[in-house]
Amino acid sequence: VQLVESGGGSVQPGGSLRLTCATSGFAFSRYTMNWVRQAPGKGLEWISTITMDGLTTYYADFAKGRFTVSRDNAKSTVYLQMTSLKSEDTAHYYCAKDTGALWLGAPPDRSIGSWGQGTQVTVSS
Repeated sequence: VQLVESGGGSVQPGGSLRLTCATSGFAFSRYTMNWVRQAPGKGLEWISTITMDGLTTYYADFAKGRFTVSRDNAKSTVYLQMTSLKSEDTAHYYCAKDTGALWLGAPPDRSIGSWGQGTQVTVSS
């Protein structure tokens, strides 16, 4: 199982980034996928979840209206489009599977499920 995030970087407040999580080694289309982040000095924070077929998505309150999760099952890839970025969005961003029902409040835990190494997003003027 491999999950590889990319697309992070430095951006000014109000800017946008699109994160990509390329996966391999498992039947991607059969898994709900999640995005989670960790800001400096803070714990893991769930961002968004997308179901196997991509028809249902869930977002943390801070992500609603600014972030959009999507997936391409043919490419075994999940995306996170982020707009109107704020300094408080600065964090390391991870994609993950088999994490439990994060959208129902289950706490993210890197010892549960499969996670990528993450990609850093820095929002600063």
